[in-house]
Amino acid sequence: MENKNNFLLLPSFQNRTVKGDVRKKISIIALMTTVIWGGLVSGCSFAPDYHKPTAKDIKDMPVAYKEGGAWTSAQPADEAPRGAWWKIFDDTHLNDLEDRIEKNSPQLAEALARYQRSQAYVKEVRSGLFPSISVNSSISRQRVFRNPGSTYSPYIYSPSIAGGGISYEADIWGRIRNMVKAGKAMAEASAADMGSIRLSLQAELADNYMQLRGLDAQAALYRETVAAYMRALQLTVARHDGGAVSGVDVERARMQLSATRSELSQVMAHRALLEHAIAVLIGEQPSNFSIEPVDMINTPPVIPVSAPSQLLERRPDIASAERQMAAANAAIGSAIAAFFPTISLSANGGSDSAASSLLSAPSGFWALGPAMGVLPLFQGGRRRARVKEARADFDATAASYRDTVLKAFQEVEDQMALANWLANAHADQEFAVTAAKRANNLATIRYKEGAANYLEVVIAQTAELQNRRQALIIQTQRLQAGVGLIRAFGGGWKAS
Repeated sequence: MENKNNFLLLPSFQNRTVKGDVRKKISIIALMTTVIWGGLVSGCSFAPDYHKPTAKDIKDMPVAYKEGGAWTSAQPADEAPRGAWWKIFDDTHLNDLEDRIEKNSPQLAEALARYQRSQAYVKEVRSGLFPSISVNSSISRQRVFRNPGSTYSPYIYSPSIAGGGISYEADIWGRIRNMVKAGKAMAEASAADMGSIRLSLQAELADNYMQLRGLDAQAALYRETVAAYMRALQLTVARHDGGAVSGVDVERARMQLSATRSELSQVMAHRALLEHAIAVLIGEQPSNFSIEPVDMINTPPVIPVSAPSQLLERRPDIASAERQMAAANAAIGSAIAAFFPTISLSANGGSDSAASSLLSAPSGFWALGPAMGVLPLFQGGRRRARVKEARADFDATAASYRDTVLKAFQEVEDQMALANWLANAHADQEFAVTAAKRANNLATIRYKEGAANYLEVVIAQTAELQNRRQALIIQTQRLQAGVGLIRAFGGGWKAS
């Protein structure tokens, strides 16, 4: 028979006295039979077979990178720093800043909290695989009239009940187990997301730090140039006072000096913004944070290049996308399990007394029996729609995984192309700097000897400053490309 809660009660047995041992035994046998039968078929699962994608499953997996160029491909160089990958730049100040990210970054703390939440959800879902045990008790005061309208005083008593129960849902169709699988996969995806956030923060900090050191080198260049221009101005004023040059040369020297000071101020403004950004990344107040400037910029290190096939293990975003595929695959099994009834096993027992004390003439009661959920005969295609929805979610995560892999290879190729071409650009720029210095020296000598006007000196000075500054910019970009390349390879993260 069907009740209002859409549950079909299988044969169950109840007793409210201390008698009825035969019926009690029959109930226990029926309960044990159901448990055993449920255990025999508990391995059933409707989730499709899932195989973690490997390098062989990636279409057209390259043997080597296209933009490898001078880089050594297919040689991971595992002896190089992997966990603390920033140590390859050999900068103690950078090492200290990177260590502070792990301790103080609010973004990383948020990612950790999300991961802990996903772990808690797995434990919550897994609890459905175990029986639920509860206890209850109640004491009340009741008044009952023996006969309505009677002159007799009402009957007053204090019933008390104490008991407990145990219930268990047999996961015959794998609904709960697939939910646990999906939860575990999403927790692993959350761990990979935390690794991705950590890597992004580390790379962003290193990138900002390289820019800041590049600006330090530019500021040192401008200060050196300002000092040289001040000497040139003094020379021009002296020659003007001696009647050797006109006032035009003096004003050109002053213009050159003021313009260079203005560029120095712009560089310092940009540096201040980067310093503030670094403070926020490591969880510090910008007002209380500062980085001492240096005059030199580091030389780009040799970046160890992993083989293309290892990219699947070294990129946290790829690992996260794959785990989301696994979770979506398990969700299909849970959706299909909704087509089948759920079977619950329950047992209740306790003591019931009409007196205020449970020890005063109590009567025992117990109830045993399984209950099977009744499936509605018609829902307008709701369950089929949910299965289609779950399959569509899996297809979407599979497409997202392929897209993530493609973008990962693009980022590696991009950064390797930048690193290679910027290395060539820096070598050519160094020749340009050397030529500009010689031209400036010759122009100054010619001006002192009266063979050229100051315009020639201004042009030569501007050319030298621009070329030296451009060399520093390219050197900074090479360092940034090194950071980007390590980030593209997954930094120190590994799926295992």
